[in-house]
Amino acid sequence: MHILNIEHAVPDFESWKAAFDGDPIGRERSGVRRYRVMRASDDAGYVLIDLEFDNEGEAMAAHAALRELWSRVSVMRDPKARIVEVVDSHEY
Repeated sequence: MHILNIEHAVPDFESWKAAFDGDPIGRERSGVRRYRVMRASDDAGYVLIDLEFDNEGEAMAAHAALRELWSRVSVMRDPKARIVEVVDSHEY
C-alpha cells in the first residue's frame, strides 16, 4: 500500500473542508482506497491528510493532480506532500 501524505496550513478550516469535500481531483476515480483528515492538536489551522492507494503509480498521478490544483486555489498555504510505502502495520 502507498500513502500520499499531505500537510499544510489552512487559514479557514471550514472553507478548506468544503473544498476538500467537493473532491476536485476525483479521489475514488484516481484510485484512493481510503483517506484520513487530521488536525494538529496544537494548531487547529494545520491539517494532515493521508490518501491510501494500491500502488505507487496511482499515488504519483494523484500527487501531480494535486500540485496542479494547488497552483489555482487559495484555501491552504505551503502544501507539502510525499509518497510513502507501508512496510509494516499492526492493530491492537
